[in-house]
Formats: sequence, structure tokens, C-alpha cells
Amino acid sequence: MNSSEVRLRSTRMAAKSSPASRPRRCGRMAVMRVVLLSTYELGHQPFGLASPAAWLRTAGADVVSQDLSRDRLDEDAVRSAAVVAFYLPMHTATRLALPVIDRVRSLNPSARIVAYGLYALTNAGLLRARGVEGLFGGEFEAALVAFALHPSEVSPEDPRVDIETGLRVLGGPVARLTFITPDRAGLPPLSRYARLQHGARRLVSGYTEASRGCKHLCRHCPVVPVYGGQFRIVPVDVVLGDIRNQVAAGAEHVTFGDPDFFNGPAHAVRVVEALHAEFPGLTYDVTIKVEHLLRHARHLPLLKRTGCLFVTSAVESVDDTVLARLDKGHTSADVERAVIVCRSHGLALAPTFVPFTPWTTVGGYCDLLTAVARLDLVDQVAPVQLSIRLLIPAGSRLLELPDLQALAGRFDPAALAHRWRHQDPRVDELHREVAAVVGRQLTAPRRRVFEQLWQLAYAVADAGTRTMPVPEILADRTSVPYLNEPWYC
Repeated sequence: MNSSEVRLRSTRMAAKSSPASRPRRCGRMAVMRVVLLSTYELGHQPFGLASPAAWLRTAGADVVSQDLSRDRLDEDAVRSAAVVAFYLPMHTATRLALPVIDRVRSLNPSARIVAYGLYALTNAGLLRARGVEGLFGGEFEAALVAFALHPSEVSPEDPRVDIETGLRVLGGPVARLTFITPDRAGLPPLSRYARLQHGARRLVSGYTEASRGCKHLCRHCPVVPVYGGQFRIVPVDVVLGDIRNQVAAGAEHVTFGDPDFFNGPAHAVRVVEALHAEFPGLTYDVTIKVEHLLRHARHLPLLKRTGCLFVTSAVESVDDTVLARLDKGHTSADVERAVIVCRSHGLALAPTFVPFTPWTTVGGYCDLLTAVARLDLVDQVAPVQLSIRLLIPAGSRLLELPDLQALAGRFDPAALAHRWRHQDPRVDELHREVAAVVGRQLTAPRRRVFEQLWQLAYAVADAGTRTMPVPEILADRTSVPYLNEPWYC
């Protein structure tokens, strides 16, 4: 993530001598203090703090939850903590967490530090070098409770993970938990997070998860090294309990953060039916793969009827060669069919892309822009999505590809990724120029930015001035709903 898009709030730098970490005492009972820290979770109130907070508080811990994308680090809480746990669900969150880990260690040298989430395992070596003792990937709640409150009963690392690489063997079992309702006490109010922009309305947005993991193995996806094709269902009553609490706190819209809402379509149907029955005026959005939009198209009318405003889908590319390399499971023709089927049911499709890959050509980037314009998706694509360069984190399935192995450099701890150069330097230069245009205009109208990228791309392609095509498949222009935080991993 560019630093201009997401900045970690600065921490206070006045260091004091750190007392030995020890449990607080309440009467005769010793109470273990655990500090949970999130640095960034896509502009949402962090589910990754609320869920483990519920588990830890139920087990008797004194929990302080802090979202450092919204508040300063509570140094007093850190000094009194026995355990400090960092939630690392994504690349940006991990990069932002590294200096905070160092700060926590200086404030409280005796605190036990743990990292959990998708990027905890894949960056195991780097995190251990910074003093992180525990590393937990998917379905981490029970492991966190054991690490914090019963340390003699749990190994600080997952026994199915290669500590040298931080990787779980694909297909290795992921824990099955009995989920409980997340506890959002102590987190900033929902009004301080991303809002849903829908015409003239700006709705307070909540966030929850109805399932975790994914049964697909897309090569570039950070879920894959941890879950290895597995996914876990969150019971309907737990999902509704979390939404109920957020509605009481002011939520008018809810984002379902499942990697793919239709991994379990029958479960998804039960969730949205129960949601609409209890909160008929509440709107929501979901993420669904292109192939699932087509395979389970019969459920799209239900999504529309129960309040779904838009569907995010990881289209990634309109080049079938690139899609095959990423093992996406769909083709360019499938993308067009998905746009049509969503529109036929009154649902906006919000595509996400990875436009710059080792297999991208300058002409291919122009083709992507042409497809976006032709399908009338300009207003539905956040410009930042047209600037993203393929990230190759530790353990990525991309490294199985021989042609990418030849291009990728050694793992760069500063970047938390394997760096790569395109064989055509024009592609790398185009990426730099596109990123600069987007970075300067994060709040500008999408169509204005798109038109600038159009002219830039065709100039680099030396194709002269090219007129944008008239859309062949028109969208409903009354309003395009979107969350007002430009995000990516």
C-alpha cells in the first residue's frame, strides 16, 4: 500500500523505563492483561481484534483492543501487558506493524509478543528475528487463548509449519473452532471508519465474516498458503449476533469480508435470509468469485431482494494468459458474462484487478482499459485497482511457475515480498506513471482519473490518440455504491 493512502498514526516516542510485566490483581484473582493491536484492516473496524477479544475475555483475560489506524498506541497498556498480540491479515498491516513491534519491545521487554493472521505464518522468520514468540495463522482464537493463559500447554508455533519458510503444507488441517460472537468493546466507533457512499447518502458501515478461508487455490492469494483450500463456516447465530451489536452501534450497512461469500452457497443463503428478516432496511455487500457468480447465478435475485448493493469480484485481468498463470478459474469471456448476469439482477459488480504482472504487455494494459470502458465499468472501478503490481509474498504459489522463478529476486524483508522486473522496461515505467497519477488523485472522480490513464497508456503504447469506446453493456447510472476508502492488500 502506498504511504499516501494509509498512514499509521504516529506513536508517542517518550520512552520510560519498563517495569516487569505481570498480571494485574483483582481481589484475590490475578488477571492477565493482553493487548491486541491492529495496524490496518481495509478501513473497517477490525474483526481480527473483536473475535479474539471475545475468546480471551471469556477465558478471564483483561483485554485492551487498539486499532492503530485510528488511535495512538496506548503505551501504558503495553507497559502493563503480559502478552501483546499483533493482527497481521495482509501485507500493508504487516509492514506497518514492524516498527510497532520494535516499539512494544522497547516499552516492555518482558512482554510475550505473538503475531496472528495470514501474514504471521508467511513471515515467520522475519517476525521471530524481531522477538515474536508465537505465530498463528488461520482459526487463531483458541491458540491465542492457550498462548496467553496456558503457555505450558501450547507450542509457540504451529507444528504443521516449516519455521524456516513460515509455510503450512498445502492441505494441512486447519483447526475447527466453535465460534462465539465477537466483542468490539474498546474499539473506535463505527462512525470513524469507511462509509458506504450511495448517491447522496453516506452510510455508517459495519463488517463481519460468515466464513473464513477459501476452497480455491489462486496462485497469488495470501489465503492459500495458510488454508490450503479449506474454509470454515461461522454459524448463522454468531454472524447475526455480531451484526446485531453493530446495528445497535449505528451500522446502516455491512460488509461481509469472506474471501468468497459463495464458497458455501447454502450457508450464504441462510445468512442473508436471517439478516433480512431481522433487519429489512439494512444493506450489505459481498465478495464472490467470477466462476461462482456464474455457477450460482440462481441466488443473485435473493441477494438483491435481501439488500445486497454490490458484489466485489477479483477479476484480476482480462488476458486469458495472465488468468491461467494466476489459476483464477475464469476467462475473459466469463468476466463479461458475470457483468451481464449481475446487471440483469440489479447488482453492481465492483471488479478488482492486478494489472501489472510479469506477463502484462503495454498493449494488454490498453486492452484492460478498453474492456473496462466497453463494459461500462469506469464508475465501478476504484482507480487504485488500475495501478496494482503483482505482489509475491513469501510462500506464494506463484513461485511454482518456472518463468516467474527466473524473474523473481530473493525475498526482500523491507518489501515483505520477492521483487521482480518486467522484461519490457516500458511496462515498469507505465506502472510507475500510473501509480503516480492515481496517488495524486485519491479523491478525484473516477472517470476523470480513468481518462488520464487512458491517454497515458496509449501514449506509452505509441498508438496515438485513441477515443474511448462507447459502452456496449450499459450500467444503471442512478448511483454506483462504493466504500469510500480506496484499499488493496
